[in-house]
Amino acid sequence: MRATVIVNSVTPVAGTLWTGSLGWLEHPADNREVAGSNPASSTSNNKNGRRWDPFMPVVSGSNAFELAEALANELGWEHHPLEVRRFPDSEGYVRVPQESIDAIRSNPVVVVATTFPDSGIVEALLMLESIYDVRRGDMRNLKGEGDQELTDSGPGIFLAVPYFGYSRQDKRFQQGEVVSAKLLARLLTRRCDGMVVLDLHAPSVLEDLEVPVSFVSSMPEIANHLQYHVKPDFVLSPDKGAIERASHVAQAIGCNFSYLEKTRIDAHTIEHKAKDLDVDGAIVAIVDDMISTGGTICKASDALRRQGAKEVHAACTHGLFTGGAITRLANHVDGVHATDSLPNPRSVVSGAPAIARGVEDLIKRVL
Repeated sequence: MRATVIVNSVTPVAGTLWTGSLGWLEHPADNREVAGSNPASSTSNNKNGRRWDPFMPVVSGSNAFELAEALANELGWEHHPLEVRRFPDSEGYVRVPQESIDAIRSNPVVVVATTFPDSGIVEALLMLESIYDVRRGDMRNLKGEGDQELTDSGPGIFLAVPYFGYSRQDKRFQQGEVVSAKLLARLLTRRCDGMVVLDLHAPSVLEDLEVPVSFVSSMPEIANHLQYHVKPDFVLSPDKGAIERASHVAQAIGCNFSYLEKTRIDAHTIEHKAKDLDVDGAIVAIVDDMISTGGTICKASDALRRQGAKEVHAACTHGLFTGGAITRLANHVDGVHATDSLPNPRSVVSGAPAIARGVEDLIKRVL
């Protein structure tokens, strides 16, 4: 079925605040300046007057190393890589290095972990458990190294999830199905005091957790990137679900926006409704939270070309790019722009500033 776009264009009002029903737009931390902000100075003290070292720890394992380094730089903290390896049977192993124990016990700590692929989930759980034990003072070990028990350091473990795997399994389509996103969230928050999630597909799935969640977005940074490098005349959302993201990107850039009318028939079938759109001679940016196979983007691009678009670009936070998506997109769009929430060949925007906003938000709310 051919994809075209339905006319619902709006001209944004300059200066309007980025507010909306998505939680990532409503936290005060997300209203800070996009560039040049460094929350380190404001996190050296908390609401109880406690002071921390200027170089607090950001820890990571194997699947978000570079982004954790960037986050530490953004916050003005220190990056502490954990010891992570796999046994010959592929089981995971995680250990807090001896040289990192004092920093992790003395200060709030951010654990950066992407829950994709499935091995990332296990690694995240192991990292959280190891940090939890160290902060709680449970140092017992068979070798008898060091003190076996220490005082409890109290709350201060924050999990930062650049890409929340299983986020699209947020509803039960048929009886007997698991709402996987909710299950995963409950597992991850057992050993942390708050969670930062970057551009979650459906934030409502994380309601009713026992710890606070800060939903943050890289859309301000994506808007800056598009405005500087692409200069779009029009921003398009690939469906109604992403219209808030696309509309706010359009608002930040100062151009019109619209959306592709898309109806999901079942888990494997999507129907696109036909409608003309005045994009003759325009540069169009299609903006979404993630690109997986790229099929929807390609269909939307073809429709825009038929309606006279001069250039079509695709932008997203999470570049999964599965099943030959990069090659497929190269035949349909003029450029693909993604963040580094996942390692991918089209990463041109850093997710660190958005995650840093969420970390600052949680520290203010929890400690």
